[in-house]
Amino acid sequence: MSTALEAQLWASADILRGKMDASEYKNYLLGLVFYKYLSDLELREAYEQENGKTETYPDREAQFEILNDWYEEDPEDLQKTMRLQLGYFITPDQLFYSFRKKADGYNLQLTELQSGFNTLESEGGQFQGLFADIDLKSNKLGSNDQQRNITVIEVLRALDEIDLFSHDGDVIGDAYEYLIGQFAAGAGKKAGEFYTPQAVSRIISEITSIGQEERAPFHIYDPTMGSGSLMLNIRRYLTHPDKVTYHGQELNTTTFNLARMNLILHGVDHGRMNLKNGDTLDSDWPTEEPYQFDSVVMNPPYSANWSAADKFLSDSRFERYGKLAPKSKADFAFLLHGFYHLKDSGTMGIVLPHGVLFRGAAEGTIRKALLEEGAIDAVIGLPANIFYGTSIPTTVIILKKNRSSRDVLFIDASNDFEKQKNQNILTDDHIKKIVQTYQARKDEDKYAHVASFDEIKENDFNLNIPRYVDTFEEEAPIDLVQVNKELEQVNKDIKAQEAELLAMIQEFAVTEDSKDIIASMTQLLGGAHE
Repeated sequence: MSTALEAQLWASADILRGKMDASEYKNYLLGLVFYKYLSDLELREAYEQENGKTETYPDREAQFEILNDWYEEDPEDLQKTMRLQLGYFITPDQLFYSFRKKADGYNLQLTELQSGFNTLESEGGQFQGLFADIDLKSNKLGSNDQQRNITVIEVLRALDEIDLFSHDGDVIGDAYEYLIGQFAAGAGKKAGEFYTPQAVSRIISEITSIGQEERAPFHIYDPTMGSGSLMLNIRRYLTHPDKVTYHGQELNTTTFNLARMNLILHGVDHGRMNLKNGDTLDSDWPTEEPYQFDSVVMNPPYSANWSAADKFLSDSRFERYGKLAPKSKADFAFLLHGFYHLKDSGTMGIVLPHGVLFRGAAEGTIRKALLEEGAIDAVIGLPANIFYGTSIPTTVIILKKNRSSRDVLFIDASNDFEKQKNQNILTDDHIKKIVQTYQARKDEDKYAHVASFDEIKENDFNLNIPRYVDTFEEEAPIDLVQVNKELEQVNKDIKAQEAELLAMIQEFAVTEDSKDIIASMTQLLGGAHE
C-alpha cells in the first residue's frame, strides 16, 4: 500500500479512534472513501467526455467546472451520459468535492451529506443500503449537532487528500487491511470478520486458476466473501479478466456492503455480481443456475458455531459423508458446502485451522470419506501470525472432483516468511515457491511430499503435515576433543591474566594496611588454583 494512503487513513482514523471502536469507525472511513471514489470518477468521466482520455488530468477544480457547466447547460444530457457510462449520477452539489469545499469553511451540514448518501442509494440495486452503517446522528461523533458536524468535517477533509486514482492496487481492500492491521483488537475480532491477506489470496487464486486460464466466462464463488478481495484476485491469473462473474455470500451486513463497494471500485459490472447477504450454512445458496463454479475460494470463520441440526443429514451438501461437522466447529460444514458447489472441472481452495487435518470423531469420518473419493488434492501449511485477529498457523486445502489419483501433496511452508513488526509476511518469492511446488507435485526434502493413499490410510487418515514432511534439523555433533582443547586454553589465559594482575597490585604496596590487603588477595587468587 502507498504511504500516502496509509498516512491519510491514519490521520482520518486518529480523529475518530478516541470516540469509538475500530470496528465502528472503519465503516465511516471506508464508506466515505467509496463516496469520494464515485464522485471523483464522475468528475474524471466528464473531463474525458470533453477532452478524451489522457495520462495527466487537471486538478479537480478544473474538472468540476467542466461538469458544472455541462449540468447548467443540459442537466438531462449529463445525467443520461453518466448513467450510461458509470451506472449512476451524482449532482454537482452532492459531489465529494463540493462537500469538501463547504467543509473548508465549516459550512457543511451533516443533513447535506446524508442526503447525498440517500440519493446515491436510490440510484439502483447495486447501491441500495450501502451507507446504512454510517450513522451521522450517532452520539459517538459528538454530543450535539455542532460537535458531530466538526468531527465529520475533519474526517472528510483528511480523506480528501487521498488520490484514489494514483493508488496501484485494491483500494478498499488495502484500506481495510491497513485499518485492521493498525487496530486489530477492535476491528477484526469485534466485528466478527476475517480479512484474507493478499499473499494468501494470491496463493489460492493462482492455484485454483491453473488449467482454467483461458476459460470464459469464468464463474468464481466465495460463500464467506468478507470484503470480496479473495474473489477479485482471480482476475490477475486469467486471460479474460473482464469475463468473470462473481458469486458471493456474506452473513455480516456491514461486510457484505463492503464487498459490494469493493467490486464496484474494481469496475465490476452490476450484471456480473451475484451477491447475497445471508447465512451460508443455514440455507444453501445459490440453488438456481449456475450453482456450481469453476473456482471456489473460502476463508470462513474458524471453528465457528452452527446448528448441526438433524435436518442437515438429508441436505445434499452433507448427506454423502455420514456425519455432520460438530456444533462447535463448523469448519467441515463450510468445506463441504464449498465442495458441493464446485464444478467437476473446477478447483477449490479453503483456509482452515490445522485441527481439521487430525481431529477425530465426526470430523475424522468426513475426512476419511473425502480422502477415499480422492477429493483432497493438496494440503499447504502456512506460517503462524500472518492473519489479522489471530496468530494461529493455518492450512490451505485444495480440493478437486473426479481426480485420477487419491494421493495428496503436502507442502510445509510454515518456516518461510519475513517478520515485520508484529506480523509475519509472505514475500513474492515465498508465494512463487508454494505455487511452483504445487505444479511440480514431487517430493522436496523438508518442504514437500506426495503421499499415496496407502500411506495416508496407514496413518489412519490423519493429515497432520509433520507426519508427511519432516522439517527437523539435526544439530551439528559436538567435537568433545576440540571443546576440551578450548577449555585448556581458557584456563591458561585466566592464569596469565591473574599473574599480570598480581604484579600490578605489588606496585601499589606502600603502607602496612595495603600490604595486608595485598597478601589476602594474593592468597585468594593463589588458592583458586589449588
